[in-house]
Amino acid sequence: MKNLGFILCLILFSFKIQSQNSAENKLGAWYMYNGSHKVSDKFALKTMAHFRFFEIGNNLQQLIVRTGGNYQINKNLSTTLGYAFINTDGTYKENGGEINEHRIYEDFNIVHKVSELNLAHRFRAEQRFFNANTGHFLRYQLGLSYPINNLVSTYLYNEVFFDFNGESFNQNWSGIGFKYKLSNTTKLQLGYQKIIINGGANFNRIQLGVSISTHHKKKTK
Repeated sequence: MKNLGFILCLILFSFKIQSQNSAENKLGAWYMYNGSHKVSDKFALKTMAHFRFFEIGNNLQQLIVRTGGNYQINKNLSTTLGYAFINTDGTYKENGGEINEHRIYEDFNIVHKVSELNLAHRFRAEQRFFNANTGHFLRYQLGLSYPINNLVSTYLYNEVFFDFNGESFNQNWSGIGFKYKLSNTTKLQLGYQKIIINGGANFNRIQLGVSISTHHKKKTK
């Protein structure tokens, strides 16, 4: 665990944060809740709430609340249909930049293993409604995770966004971190994410999260 703590400290402090008063030069933070609540062998309710800050604990950039219904096709394939509400402040340390957005999304998920390495592919289509406009996005995420021991695992992911209304490439997210199994239902997450947006803007974000998975299936006699 001492080695794990040292690695986490490297993630937190190995990025040089400049002193200019610019959002791109600030180390921001995402505080995240993700939930999966199984109601039958095939169906689960997905829930999510993210608070995304320009800085570690200041200047809220974005609030996202997401919910959806997940259908398990088989042990490797599943689909999700859902809705998300997003409040975004596109300005840093200024007022008047807030935008409310509604999204409908559809996911197709593939999971499989190569030895002890877990791989997850997510294809997401989004219809975004904001300021009397409609946007259409396609996202692909590749996620890798590897168990260090029974309690701790490490993960790595990359996600590409494609915009059908503007230039095809919109942005790219990549991240790395650790998850800690607190109980059979709860995991804690600490990681780092790099966001690169078409046009040259990029952001560094620390991720602190909790994931809760519950089962509400009726017991058979």
